[in-house]
Amino acid sequence: MTEPATGAIDAAVLDRTEAEERSEPVWAAVVSLALGVFGLVTAEFLPASLLTRLAQDLGVSEGAAGQAVTATAVVGAIAAPTMAIVTKRLDRRLVMWLLTVLLIVSNLLAAFASSLMMLLLARVILGVALGGFWAMSAAMAMRLVPMRLMPRAMSIILTGVSVATVTAAPVGAYVGDIWGWRTAFMIAAVVGALTLLVQLATIPSLPPTAVASFRTLIEVLKRRTIRIALLVVLLVASGQFAGFTYVRPFLETVPVMPIETISLVLLAYGIGGFFGNFAGAFLAERNLKLAVGLAPLLIAVSALAMLTLGASPVIAAIAVAAWGFAFGAVPVGLQTWLVRAAPDQAESAGGLMVATFQVAIALGAVFGGVLVDQAGVASAFGYGAVATLLGALVTFAVGPKQAE
Repeated sequence: MTEPATGAIDAAVLDRTEAEERSEPVWAAVVSLALGVFGLVTAEFLPASLLTRLAQDLGVSEGAAGQAVTATAVVGAIAAPTMAIVTKRLDRRLVMWLLTVLLIVSNLLAAFASSLMMLLLARVILGVALGGFWAMSAAMAMRLVPMRLMPRAMSIILTGVSVATVTAAPVGAYVGDIWGWRTAFMIAAVVGALTLLVQLATIPSLPPTAVASFRTLIEVLKRRTIRIALLVVLLVASGQFAGFTYVRPFLETVPVMPIETISLVLLAYGIGGFFGNFAGAFLAERNLKLAVGLAPLLIAVSALAMLTLGASPVIAAIAVAAWGFAFGAVPVGLQTWLVRAAPDQAESAGGLMVATFQVAIALGAVFGGVLVDQAGVASAFGYGAVATLLGALVTFAVGPKQAE
């Protein structure tokens, strides 16, 4: 057995021992991570709700200003798999504090941006914070609670996503209309500062237990379970974003809903995701394969219901809410699966998952757009149903075993 292999096993023992010996979960620290993800996702969503006024004030087109969103996604995809490597010698709580500081700096730069380049710089910094956080959150959760409580810890952290998804866009738009778009970013910076204070007070010292490298990423990728999990991520995320990206034009043209009703239906989607997150954690603690497989299966059923019965406003609304519930359960199960499959290199596994997710989002949105242009909105929903159904079938066939 080579020394690197021995080191990996030692790291796994350290990680597992630390989790198992932590008889009292550090829930306050877990909640502080939830606050962090709330701040990050809120900042990520802000430009979409402030785009028109932001573009006018900076003297650029809305299309150019929209690249602020693209910059964050691209940098996040690069930062996710490399963050553990760049920070391999640092205490993990220090890394989390630094990522939260980057969140604050990003929002302040955006609030005082006088040009598109300054805004893009702010969004690049946010991408580093966002990618780094997602890559490390599951690994940190694993060290803050016993392994058996891992799904519950992840559901608490991902609550920040659900709350931000429901509130960020409408609150950002309201604040932008009343006090201006810069105020919205200032408020986001204040949220980041409060989050940092909570993290400083609650996150215990977490020295690195495994030294990550680019070789580590390759070694993790060689594990069959990891490759299967990433395939499921690719299928489910691409199907989700190929279909749901075009839910509004579907609701406008098939059940012919007015904009007020569409807003309520999308709110139901967000609320469904909030509860789906907790349902996913509840199921993952009991049967991980069922938790990972049922969520994409429900997405496929929801998409098929919209395709076949979506002319009914009631059925369309129920299907969208069920879709939100199902997608809310997806990250908890997948992240738990990845961490259990690579407990010795949880940060690298998390980074690979985030990068795969970002690539799948881009591919799904682009492929969905091509389908919509060539064959109509229904074709994007068709692909979404097929891709998520395949993800569910792969999970049930060769997905996580209960021991993983």
